[in-house]
Amino acid sequence: MNRPAWIEADRLHVWHPYTQMLSAPPPIPVVGAEGVYLNTADGRRILDGISSWWVNIHGHNNPRLNRALAEQATRLSQVIFAGFAHEPAARLAAQLVTRAPGRLPRVFFSDDGSTAVEVALKMAYQYWRNRGQAQRSLFVALEHAYHGDTFGAMAVGGAGVFHDSFRDLLFEVRRAHSACCGLSPETKVKAGCSVDGGESLDALLGREGDRVAAVILEPMLQGAGGMMVWPSSFLRHVREITAKHGIPLIADEVLTGFGRTGRLFACEHGPVEPDILCVSKALTGGYLPLSATLATEAIYESFLSEDRARTFFHGHSYTANALACAVALESLALIDDEHSVERVQRLERLFHERLDQVARLPGVLATRGIGGVAVMELDPAGGGGYLDRLGAKLYGEFLARGILLRPLGNVLYFMPPYAIEDDEAHHVFDVIEQVLGKR
Repeated sequence: MNRPAWIEADRLHVWHPYTQMLSAPPPIPVVGAEGVYLNTADGRRILDGISSWWVNIHGHNNPRLNRALAEQATRLSQVIFAGFAHEPAARLAAQLVTRAPGRLPRVFFSDDGSTAVEVALKMAYQYWRNRGQAQRSLFVALEHAYHGDTFGAMAVGGAGVFHDSFRDLLFEVRRAHSACCGLSPETKVKAGCSVDGGESLDALLGREGDRVAAVILEPMLQGAGGMMVWPSSFLRHVREITAKHGIPLIADEVLTGFGRTGRLFACEHGPVEPDILCVSKALTGGYLPLSATLATEAIYESFLSEDRARTFFHGHSYTANALACAVALESLALIDDEHSVERVQRLERLFHERLDQVARLPGVLATRGIGGVAVMELDPAGGGGYLDRLGAKLYGEFLARGILLRPLGNVLYFMPPYAIEDDEAHHVFDVIEQVLGKR
């Protein structure tokens, strides 16, 4: 199909995600990408300031990842993973176990971040049933959390705008408030960071701890719920209180894993050791869908039985896809060889310097950041939150200037691939200051 034909086919047939198809502008047709830039059908270059939805870390069209994908395709692309095994998955599991925070020797592969979380919730739930404690069916999550769009992940998510339509279908969850730092007073109240904004985890587990199957959180950085950053002391406290009550802690590092916060895993900021760890997004460097859920030996052993009913009955047709596993292995090697975590730490310093300047602009309520994530909370144009009309307005203004930034309503964030050059990052901040200065 030539370009006009495929663009028209998209208009006629494709239903895009997170898009109000009646009113959204036409999608931008992308025909190629290189480094931190997307190339469009009309000849523009757009700087990818959100890592193509937080997945791309090494830059687009990376030659090493291209080669790993092509070489694996000549050997094996896909095979059923129930009753069969292959080298890329086995090697990747071993690599993840070696690098993960704590002792998490068992790896279950799935397809994306939502399914990694779904697997974690099902593991924790069945773990207690296998141990004869079926009363532990309650999950605890944080206010304003986001864990994905499958039903279990929606249930533990706290971002109502995404999931309210399905509320009657979701299981019971208790919500604890988090200790958010760097937020405006208005957002702190909304996020439950004050005593009046929600119940503390201590009080909640003290009252209902014997019913709780697990506590789930996004360590250090809550993503889609508003890019909220915590102090490491809060992360340590959550681990201490869950350990005190003997409750598994699920760390959702779908966003934060593989260097995004300036550590390979955000749990290292504590440091804390979770009982279950969910990873995806940057796992393959932004090339192919793949996720993994890592668990302790104790959780794994609870499923071992002569009774086949205690099997973990979960799987996906493309579980541990060989192509994706091979690319993920090469991505991990690139993280080492290119000193990616150190690069993110340098970006963090640059980001903080520029955020200090942005904070002085009118209409900027607060700035915050961690690792390779810079966040600007802006005076809302329509009530605040994800549906605030300011987000769509700013999205268009940045695109017109050749930069892809996709605000969460009145929360603007910059999260580029680690491959971005310093001068490119400064250019983005220059444009941010230009656009915000005109408001």
